[in-house]
Amino acid sequence: MADSLRRLINNESCRILQEKLESWYKDYHINSCDQNLNRCCEIIEMNSMIQGQLFTILNQTAREGGHYAGVETIKSRLLPWLGTCFSSTTSGRPFETSLSLIQESIEKERQLREFASTRNHELQQLEKELNSTRLQLTLVQQDLAEAQMALEDTKTKSATTLLAAEDEIVHLKAALKASQAQEESALRNLDRLNDYEQQVQILKDEIAILGAQKSVLHSRLARSRSPSPRRCQSRSPSPLPLRSCSPGRARLTNAARHAHLVARFSEIYTQERLDAQNLLRTYIDDLEIVQRIIYVAAVESFHAAKMAFRQFKMRVRKTLSLTYSGPESLEDTVLDYIVRHEDLYDVQASVNEVIRAMNINPKISFPPEVDFIMISSLIRELCRVAFSMQTLVPPLDIAFGADGELFNESKYRRSYDSDFTAPLVVYHVWPALIENDSIIVKGEAVSKRGALLPRSRSPSPIRSGSPSKWACSVYNASWFSH
Repeated sequence: MADSLRRLINNESCRILQEKLESWYKDYHINSCDQNLNRCCEIIEMNSMIQGQLFTILNQTAREGGHYAGVETIKSRLLPWLGTCFSSTTSGRPFETSLSLIQESIEKERQLREFASTRNHELQQLEKELNSTRLQLTLVQQDLAEAQMALEDTKTKSATTLLAAEDEIVHLKAALKASQAQEESALRNLDRLNDYEQQVQILKDEIAILGAQKSVLHSRLARSRSPSPRRCQSRSPSPLPLRSCSPGRARLTNAARHAHLVARFSEIYTQERLDAQNLLRTYIDDLEIVQRIIYVAAVESFHAAKMAFRQFKMRVRKTLSLTYSGPESLEDTVLDYIVRHEDLYDVQASVNEVIRAMNINPKISFPPEVDFIMISSLIRELCRVAFSMQTLVPPLDIAFGADGELFNESKYRRSYDSDFTAPLVVYHVWPALIENDSIIVKGEAVSKRGALLPRSRSPSPIRSGSPSKWACSVYNASWFSH
């Protein structure tokens, strides 16, 4: 008896029954009808098992009390209850088997509840994620719609801009054609203007020559109108009067112009030459190349000016020789005219000729970004001085110089970086000025040991002193061969 009661207590059947009732109460409104009926049947079965165990204990307790023990209690309480609604569900089934089934059912129910709770939680999470995804999809669709609208707007604007750009291109092409036409017209007008300027210059020369002829004719007319004593005495022809040999303007001003031109040549050496040297040094680091460039510029300037003077003199002589019959010689008259009209000398043409000659000179080189036009001011002053020196009597010129020649103390000064014991000239810095083969202004040269003589050089008849006339003529002939 006591053992059966202990087993009933240890199985906690009553507590499990209470838990099932509470769980059913909590889930009653959630469960379906079939689920609630199943729960009720399970509780009834479990309750029946507990009642069966209690009847077994009741039977054993009644036996322990004797044959008539507990009769009154059974009559008053048990029999009325059995008569109304009691029904046993434990017939033919062992107690232990029923209890294990109840426990398994309870465990499965618990697992089912946990699984359902987990599934419900996962379902809620999935619903949340689905809602979030739907929201994101809605936002993406809105962005896509806005992007499509922006794209359409951009397409419209691009089409409008393209049309405007095409119109602008058409206008620019038309403007370009008009500008090209204007430029061509301006070039034609410029060419015409240059032709007009040349014609005006020619007319100025002719007017000047005609003015000189007019003055000569006026003087001749005045002499012819003056009374002659011989004609009054006798009508026989008399010899022409001797023409006076009075000096002209060129000879009267020769000494002053000589002194001025020599001083100007020295000023160019001390001022314009240094300015050009400093300008070239900003582009060329080698001082030797810079000094060679300036020396070649000086030599070419004298050559171009002498050529221009010869051509100018030939034109003047040709014009005056047609009608000239004045008291002075034709050469003096030509020289006087050139002295009075030195402004007619086209110095720019000589500058251009000097630059062309320097560009093909093999002795000098320069970087591609350097143009000899940058020293055109020096070249222009040298050409003017050289042209004016040709109007002197005798004319002034520069001395011939060659790399590797013997250094002449009377002809050159040594530069500061020279070897003062070296006998040969490496290169020249500035030419010497000569008059009738006499040095009147020294040049400058660089002398160093180890300077090589030129490969081919004609021997000079005079090996000391200043160069001879023959050497200068060879020098001038070499220039004409260019």
